[in-house]
Amino acid sequence: MLVFLCLAAAILPGCKKEAHAQPAFFAKGADIGWLSEMESTGIKFRNAAGQEEDCISILKGVGMNTIRLRVWVNPADGWSGEEDVIKLASRANTMGMKLMIDFHYSDWWADPGKQNKPAAWKDMDIPQLLAAISSHTRQVMSSLKRNGITPAWVQVGNETNDGMLWETGRASKDMKTFANMINAGYDAVKEVSPTSKVIVHISNGYNNDLFRWMFDGLTANKAKFDVIGMSLYPDVDKWEEFNNNTLYNMNDMVNRYGKEVMICEAGMPWDKAGTCRSFLADLIKKVRSIPGNKGLGVLYWEPECHNNWKGYNMGAFDNSGKPTIALDAFKEN
Repeated sequence: MLVFLCLAAAILPGCKKEAHAQPAFFAKGADIGWLSEMESTGIKFRNAAGQEEDCISILKGVGMNTIRLRVWVNPADGWSGEEDVIKLASRANTMGMKLMIDFHYSDWWADPGKQNKPAAWKDMDIPQLLAAISSHTRQVMSSLKRNGITPAWVQVGNETNDGMLWETGRASKDMKTFANMINAGYDAVKEVSPTSKVIVHISNGYNNDLFRWMFDGLTANKAKFDVIGMSLYPDVDKWEEFNNNTLYNMNDMVNRYGKEVMICEAGMPWDKAGTCRSFLADLIKKVRSIPGNKGLGVLYWEPECHNNWKGYNMGAFDNSGKPTIALDAFKEN
């Protein structure tokens, strides 16, 4: 009789079938915005055995499941423009990788030291800028959708420590306008892709004062976002201190604002691979420890860079084009 009642749980309340909770998805990934440009110059990538292999396939093989791509509005050479992003996103999607899209709202790099307006937007007033953010975001998101791609996460701005689209959206001068810019991007993302989580991303994940200032200000001005994103590039000899401070900050962000958190960028010099492996393994463990599965993941910035590509030395491939042991941290976790 008990067996019968359990089988009939759908119509007899009080007898519930036991469910096994599935583990939450944890993003382990990389920003590879330079990849197509690198490939265009003939650069090759090799797996641990020294055999040539597609770079995204190599990253998947070391345990990664997520790819991040930046978007520039009208880049002079086309790299990281809409067409380039769609091609890379399609490759990643075909390989079963989840995707993060990172809108810079600039024609080139946007970061804590520069948040330059796209040339076509430079003379716009605030309403026009908000409309431009909305239109650009909607256009790229719609192109992704037409190609069968639904980003899991979307950044509205990159390392916006003091806002974006300077001087108009500089947060220290006009937090309200910056919040409205965030909302213009947020609404456009959700209009096209309601399931995509929207990230506000700033650097120095260890700096709790900076994060409280920014997110107190955005919250007071009714900014809409789902995830607080962080960058972390620690001093090689102090990475444990940086990680501990970042863990404190992540927990504080979750408790203070009720948001999820994510390490959108991390890096360390490629020739410190053993130390980097320890740094990443510890960081992944710490992000996973955030209560309620609110620590969403860890992404490495441009690990495929090697041979001092564009002067950048914090990749995680050696000069023969093979991944270093630093990336073993993603496989181990």
